[in-house]
Amino acid sequence: MEKKLLLGDEAIALGAIHAGLSGVYAYPGTPSTEITEFIQTNPYAKEQKIRSRWCTNEKTAMEAALGMSYMGRRALVCMKHVGMNVCADAFMNSAITGVNGGLIVVAADDPSMHSSQNEQDSRFYGRFAMIPIFEPSSQQEAYDMMAVAFNMSERLHTPVLMRVTTRMAHSRAVVLTTDTPQLQNPMSLPENVKHFILLPAYAKRNYAELVDAQPVFLSESNCSPYNSYTLGVNPKKAIVACGIAWNYLHENLTPDMGFSLLKVSQYPLPEQLIHQMVNDGAEEVLVMEEGQPVVEELMRGLVPSSIAVRGRLTGELPRMGELSPDSVRLALGLEPTKTL
Repeated sequence: MEKKLLLGDEAIALGAIHAGLSGVYAYPGTPSTEITEFIQTNPYAKEQKIRSRWCTNEKTAMEAALGMSYMGRRALVCMKHVGMNVCADAFMNSAITGVNGGLIVVAADDPSMHSSQNEQDSRFYGRFAMIPIFEPSSQQEAYDMMAVAFNMSERLHTPVLMRVTTRMAHSRAVVLTTDTPQLQNPMSLPENVKHFILLPAYAKRNYAELVDAQPVFLSESNCSPYNSYTLGVNPKKAIVACGIAWNYLHENLTPDMGFSLLKVSQYPLPEQLIHQMVNDGAEEVLVMEEGQPVVEELMRGLVPSSIAVRGRLTGELPRMGELSPDSVRLALGLEPTKTL
């Protein structure tokens, strides 16, 4: 094992390389650009002849990656959040056709619009397509998740969405990397190539298979090592922290608070863990998440109406922009360390 100091984007890139990546297709846009740039300049990637292409737009990037996946190879598509709008047609259809080789779509969201024309949450696209979503809470998870996501993609024959935000993409941390990268898949055609044809006769059958796979995706999430629940000494108060919000929470958490804690870094939401939190006596749940109140809204349908669900919609956290350690402090009832 080797330790490397990596940006979140670089951890994603190196994780993909070490997971047997054959090709990356992307359209440049902050905060996603460094993923493809890292792969283009990495000596091992060059040695393994990993294909790398900047594409005309995100749709063509998605289609090129799908072509590689259909031939049994592992492919990566990278874009910023607004690029998901451009590739939506191919992205949505990929959930219906399924994949052969592993396919991961990385969407880098930009809350606070540091270099973007809007705030947008790509988790909505993952839910819309009904596919698994990963949201790393650290650079180490970003690296490790690539192999896990590629394996899941091939095992369940589905594309996987990885969603990161600006602070995760552009902050650095030490990452422990493998000494034995996985070899690339050989090219291979699936037994049933008609699965990739979306004429209605085939699409209806494929869509039924996608719907039938939802309990499997949920089971994967319930058992995921990236989702965890810890019972607190004060179980009436619980916190759900998603992705990088988990870091902000732990910067401010003290043992005397005693909250029950639910960490979410893989979707669909782990309903089994949520029900366990409810059964343990939670009466108030604070949801911390980057971007839009996706989980906060879903929680209201998963817990009894007697449980107060709080977060961005109720004013405990700001409705717009990215989270910060101080905005989380305020939500915990603590004084901020600086003027917000």
